This record gives sequence, C-alpha cells and structure tokens, in this order.
Amino acid sequence: MNQAVDYENQFLQQVVRFTGQGLTALGLEVLQVNLGLQCNQQCGHCHLQAGPGRKEVMDPYVMEGVIALADKLEVAEVDITGGAPELHPNLKDLILKLKPRHRVKLRTNLTALLLPSSQGLSEFLADHRVELVASLPCYSAANVDQQRGEGVFSQSIAALQELNRVGYGSRLPLTLVYNPGGPSLPPDQAQLEQDYKQRLFTDFGIRFTRLVALANMPLGGFYAQLRAKGRLAEYQEKLAQAFNPATLDALMCRHQLHVNWQGVLSDCDFNCSLGINSLVEKPDLYHFNPEELAHRQIATANHCFTCAAGAGSSCGGSLA
Repeated sequence: MNQAVDYENQFLQQVVRFTGQGLTALGLEVLQVNLGLQCNQQCGHCHLQAGPGRKEVMDPYVMEGVIALADKLEVAEVDITGGAPELHPNLKDLILKLKPRHRVKLRTNLTALLLPSSQGLSEFLADHRVELVASLPCYSAANVDQQRGEGVFSQSIAALQELNRVGYGSRLPLTLVYNPGGPSLPPDQAQLEQDYKQRLFTDFGIRFTRLVALANMPLGGFYAQLRAKGRLAEYQEKLAQAFNPATLDALMCRHQLHVNWQGVLSDCDFNCSLGINSLVEKPDLYHFNPEELAHRQIATANHCFTCAAGAGSSCGGSLA
C-alpha cells in the first residue's frame, strides 16, 4: 500500500510527482547501529547533539539483540556510529561477534582514537580489517577548529598519521568525510577528493582511500545555529529547490535500516534524531519481520530534501 500524500510534507509531494508513489525500501544491505550519544567532542552542527555530557549508551542486552538482528536480516554490512562509538566499553566485543558474518564499518571523529581508553584500538581495528569512515570537514586547521573545537584539527592529523602507520589508507580502506561549514551544498565530490589528497599528503604525508561529501542536515545543533542567525528558511528553501529525482533510487534509507542505542528501528539516523520510527507494526529489534523490513514504506518529512539535493548526500557521499 503506497504512502498517502501528506500536503504538509513537500518532500513526499516531490517524490510522488516523479515516481507516482511514496518511497519504499529496496532490500536491506546495511544495518547502521548507533551505540549512544556520548562523545568526546561537542560539534555545533551535530544533528544528534552528542557530547561529553550525554549519558545515553547501548546496554549489553540491546547489543546482543543487534547482533541477532544483523544475522536474521542477513545484511552484508554493519555500520557502527555514535556519538563516538570508541567510547563504548563493549565495542571490541561487538566487532568480534559481527565480523565472521558481516563486513564491519566504524565511523570515527578521529580524536576519540587518541583517548587513553582507546589505547591499542587502531591496531585492533586494523587486525580485524574494520573499514573506517573518519570525519575531517576540511584540510585546514581554521575551518576544522571552528566547526569542531580548538585543537581538533591537530589531533585529527595525529590520529590519521597513526592510522596510516597501521595500514589504513594503503592496504585497508580509510574514507574521509567532508561537510560544509555553513548553509551550502557540498562542492563536486571528485574534485574535492583530489584537493584533499594533495593537501594532506603534501602537508602531513597522509594517505586515504576516498572522500565523501555530506550536506549538513538542518536538525539538532545545526538547526539551532541556522535559526539563531535567521537563515533556517533560506537553507530549507535552497535544499528544496535543489531536489534531484536522480538521487531517489540510491537514497540510503532504501537500502539500510538504523537501530538506535535503545533498540528502536528507524529508516535513518536523521529520522531517529526526530523520533520518527520505521513504518512497521513493531519498530524494535525484538519484534520484526525481515520481509516486512526489507520492503517497508519509508517515513519521510521535509528534512529529507537534504539527502536528495544536488548530487545527493548519504552516509556514502554523493548519489548522482
């Protein structure tokens, strides 16, 4: 049954205009797992508003449910995120239990890898061939420190050099993530990747595999910033005007499922941050039907314009 057109949901109206129906999942390839909202950084643009003061972390009982969910859904990849997932005391155990049957990807802010509690973690990740996706919103110190805090750039560079030492960027995949500093769409991803590779290698001897460019989602901290500066409506209109129907088949929500630290299922982490659960009878990891999840309707709202604007934006970067 197709999702009814909600005339407050302009994104859904655009989708129906081009496809004749709402969005449905096209199968399940990836399970994204948020281990909690604790983070050693307090980034102003964070849509989850994660930070050092957040206490929400996944309970070991929920973690066992996540492992069972990944197995029953037979997903090819488990994508671990946070907060800073490195702060979870059971991260290594989770990876060890997932790795025999799934590819494992870990999203890192880089600086968490330098914490005393993370000693030896880089070697562990390399030994178990965990793919890393690392946030580095620019190749200059001023821009990174403005977004993420004083000294974050230098710490990020130190972490990248350590990752290169253990094999990331050469024999192991290392993806960097760019996001704009303000209310603008990312530039061309391919050209930006070349700029990053040249500058990081020339200035610091750093190698990485690829770059993905993400647009800032007008939620959480970034929403508050835009509203305070009187630019929220301007940015939302920019996203809506840049809607690109060529991105729709590749939207991440159509190929993956998100489970939060409480075990609640959403179509993506942005929906999760808004409390928008998956449109299934029981959106939790204890009561689910794999076939229903693989072909579920996707819950949409106007923030979804961000993923479908311009060349598109997803956890994997540009879409079109």
